Amino acid sequence: MNWPLFSVIYSIAATVITGVLMITALLSPFNQIPHIQMAVAVGILISIPVGLFFTKKVGSITGNEEGYKV
Repeated sequence: MNWPLFSVIYSIAATVITGVLMITALLSPFNQIPHIQMAVAVGILISIPVGLFFTKKVGSITGNEEGYKV
């Protein structure tokens, strides 16, 4: 796996998904601190498979599926 690509895609996905879930939590009746913390935790966990999926897709498009080699 291409770990540098995964770290970039994961950081973008985690920011976007966590932000969407936090805004949803703040606009819903569940706007207390524990609910917002739960939205952050769920956003971080959901971002892992999303990052893996898009890393494999981009790696297959570019032909660099094996990852970074020195």
